[in-house]
Amino acid sequence: MARTFPLAGLLRLRQIEKDNAASDLAAANALRRDVQDRQVRAIAALHAVPVEATDASTMFALAAARASSRSMLADLAAYAEHAETEVAEAQQTFTEAKIRAVGLEKLEARHHADVVAGELGAEQAAIDEIATGAWLRGRSDQDEGRHEA
Repeated sequence: MARTFPLAGLLRLRQIEKDNAASDLAAANALRRDVQDRQVRAIAALHAVPVEATDASTMFALAAARASSRSMLADLAAYAEHAETEVAEAQQTFTEAKIRAVGLEKLEARHHADVVAGELGAEQAAIDEIATGAWLRGRSDQDEGRHEA
């Protein structure tokens, strides 16, 4: 019967941590893409505002719209910076979790190789024992045949 990896529980925990970190990284990347899309749409909307004013009230409305758009772009820029920070932190967390998991995965692979080598050694010893017994029985049968003759 094969021995189980003694750190299997810890390895599973590290893999779960790595999966959670990967999920957080994916969410942070999705947020970053969403913020970038919002910025592109806001800039496109700002460019779509007409630049010609026919009277003073239209000019004031255009100025207010541009000021509002600039404020919105500044907010989006701050939000994008925050999203970039979250992505960097999530990437760092994922990298650390992956490093912790990979070390244990290598230990598990080495353990598995040792178990397989032990099983193969035991199997080879059994085969050798069987072969030796058969050889000895064959030899003793030959010796008995000589003594009778």
